[in-house]
Amino acid sequence: MKQDIHPKTYRMVVFKDMSNGDTFLTRSTVASKETITLDGVEYPLIKLEISSSSHPFFTGKMKLVDTAGRVDKFMNRYKDHYEKKKK
Repeated sequence: MKQDIHPKTYRMVVFKDMSNGDTFLTRSTVASKETITLDGVEYPLIKLEISSSSHPFFTGKMKLVDTAGRVDKFMNRYKDHYEKKKK
């Protein structure tokens, strides 16, 4: 391996899935201002919206809520009314 090409900030980091509260500890270089204590040791904390423990593809239990698609559908359905109101 070449010397001095790897990041200096490679360390243990806790990732937390905010949708179900699962946490996992792994090594990463990602920057974080928040910390969490896990097993009596303080680690940087990275919050995730979704991970393999909550993703519908991997769990097969939940439906993914597509809020952006719903907004687009609403705007397409009522765009004539919205354009009339602007004039």
